[in-house]
Amino acid sequence: MDKDWWVEENNEYQYQAKSEFADTMKLRTKKLVLRHIKLFQSLPVTEEARIIGKQLLRSASSTGANYRAACRARSKAEFFAKLSITIEEADESLFWLEILGEAGIVEESKLASLKAETTEILEILAKARHTVRGHN
Repeated sequence: MDKDWWVEENNEYQYQAKSEFADTMKLRTKKLVLRHIKLFQSLPVTEEARIIGKQLLRSASSTGANYRAACRARSKAEFFAKLSITIEEADESLFWLEILGEAGIVEESKLASLKAETTEILEILAKARHTVRGHN
């Protein structure tokens, strides 16, 4: 990943078949984790940045890992449960990004793109969960 973590990639995502959607989301969540890692590596060397950064890194990496686990679910119930964890972790990541900005640890302008991508992934996953719930 040659770009800085705050640089938004210009990807257009169009309607996709179920398997293509899953592959696209695996890639997007993986890229999201990598961007969070780059952010973590760029944080100032302070105690509060270290603590918040580690929390962010845990939740962001869990988002990607749990989405992959959801894709390997053995049942709709397991998929729903893993997807729910993914949503919680993405929401927690968004919370820590907000804290980094509001605390003045990272400039809000640098966080905007990462927050937008995290929010979009969160919304997509929440809609997917809602769809799964409707089919039970």
